[in-house]
Amino acid sequence: MIKLIIVKHAENRMREYDIPEGLVINAVQNPDNVLDSYKGRKIYQKKLNGYMLRVIVEEDKEVKKVITVYKARSGRYEI
Repeated sequence: MIKLIIVKHAENRMREYDIPEGLVINAVQNPDNVLDSYKGRKIYQKKLNGYMLRVIVEEDKEVKKVITVYKARSGRYEI
């Protein structure tokens, strides 16, 4: 099983955007879409009530590290 780590910056963003940890975990485990990003990172997207939850993750074979999290208008990042 892959370990999920949420770094301090992501925790701060979760508080700022009022995003529960369970939503972040769900977005990574059951994303609606996964995009490649710069520096080999992945963007896990989950469509929620009127917005898109975007979770930026660095990953290797054993660990997924959540770097940052934010809400975006759903129309901006369509799946």
